[in-house]
Amino acid sequence: MSEVKTTGQGMLAILDAVTALSKVEVLVGVPHGEARSDADGLSNAQIGYLLETGSPAMNLEPRPHLVPGVEAVQDIVSQQLTKAVDAALNGNKQRMYFYLNTAGMKATMSVKSIINAGDFAPLKPLTILQRQRRGRKSIKPLVDTGQYRNSHTYVIMDGDREVKSG
Repeated sequence: MSEVKTTGQGMLAILDAVTALSKVEVLVGVPHGEARSDADGLSNAQIGYLLETGSPAMNLEPRPHLVPGVEAVQDIVSQQLTKAVDAALNGNKQRMYFYLNTAGMKATMSVKSIINAGDFAPLKPLTILQRQRRGRKSIKPLVDTGQYRNSHTYVIMDGDREVKSG
């Protein structure tokens, strides 16, 4: 009977990559960040939460886009994550991060695509009027200045440390 040895540089690289992968998360959405400059005092992350879930107190209907955007590419993202695991098992941390980045980019692009499609509850007449007063012509929900849509990104976190952002 042959004996399997768990030593050598190859095994160390595999263990290092698998250990790294076990601590890593790919997060998609809007970073907390600073308050916007448009006088409401909210950050894009806070605005995103209100847009995603709605707010009866603010007479704001839910316009889900983050969760549906990620769910729309779940199969593609799963394939990339599987490739990241395979790369880790081969001891290739650089390739592992490539696939994690690809998963984050695909999910982020999908969310932005859903926002661009604008298939949401229509804006209220008062909101449209307020936009027109500011010189805006678009009546598409979630897209006024484009600042919120463009704030969507992904980050790869290793515990509390950001490894990469998109």
